[in-house]
Amino acid sequence: MTFTTHISRSIRRNRGAAAVALAAATALLAGCSSSDDKADNPLSDDSKASGDSVVVGSNNFPESTLLADIYGEALKAKGIKVTYKPNIGSRETTYGLLKNGSISVLPEYNGALLAYLDPKAAPKTAEATTAAIEAKLDSKLTLLEPSSAQDKDSVTVNAATAKKYDLTEKSSIADLKDIAKDLVIGASPEFQTRQQGLVGLKSVYGLEFKSFKALDAGGPLTQAALKKNAVQVADIFTTDPTISKEKFVVLQDPKNLFGFENVQPLVYKSALNQNGVDALNAVSAKLDTATLLELDTQVQAQNKDPLDVAKAWLKSAGLA
Repeated sequence: MTFTTHISRSIRRNRGAAAVALAAATALLAGCSSSDDKADNPLSDDSKASGDSVVVGSNNFPESTLLADIYGEALKAKGIKVTYKPNIGSRETTYGLLKNGSISVLPEYNGALLAYLDPKAAPKTAEATTAAIEAKLDSKLTLLEPSSAQDKDSVTVNAATAKKYDLTEKSSIADLKDIAKDLVIGASPEFQTRQQGLVGLKSVYGLEFKSFKALDAGGPLTQAALKKNAVQVADIFTTDPTISKEKFVVLQDPKNLFGFENVQPLVYKSALNQNGVDALNAVSAKLDTATLLELDTQVQAQNKDPLDVAKAWLKSAGLA
């Protein structure tokens, strides 16, 4: 599933991805989740949201499927009937299905959603991100409370580099300022010219690296290069299971160069009663990045069923 995860994550962040790649990713992932009550065709329009039934959708990458299961099973625990529409695809599609009521709930990432709705927006806080989204949202939709869990780009070092320079999970990107000249950084080719990349790392944190190695967008090439020390620093997504498996260290981003990518449910207003709203907000209140990384690891590295992982976590968190 490595190829699929890489393509899907790229689609989530880069809305202009080729339609061919999207179609391929959707086909590869269709039917991957074993969650119950899931429609065979995620794009079908035959189960529009109603007061007594909530339709939970997910995009076509494993973490989104897992999040849909978590939020969906939390609703079921409150006696709400839930149907799933998994692996839908691009935001252009999911947003349209939300607007017409074909799906009721979608686990979103606030920064990526805002970039879709308003590419020029540059909020400085998570709260400002939510406010900016709400100003652009279709009137039939609303955002619920964000979780602190974020799946976003990061500056990550391998275990050897962390040990050599005494870097821990509490260390900051700024701590690389005096040593960056000795380090090779790897990421997608676009990272070299983006503000949320080398440009911003220099202007915001004052970092100038020894060299840059063009790899992929946090995928297998980047992971392998970091593991083998071909690069000492890389752009890895913050909930990638490789982090825990290889003992990589994600550096803190106190100046929010990489913005905000909090998991936050987007819902069709009339489909969810207060009981449902409270259930989803309760999930978000307990979901953080460390937890999401652990749950992703169970699904993607240990090959556990996302529905089983979701149910077990909800029970352990007192939400089911």
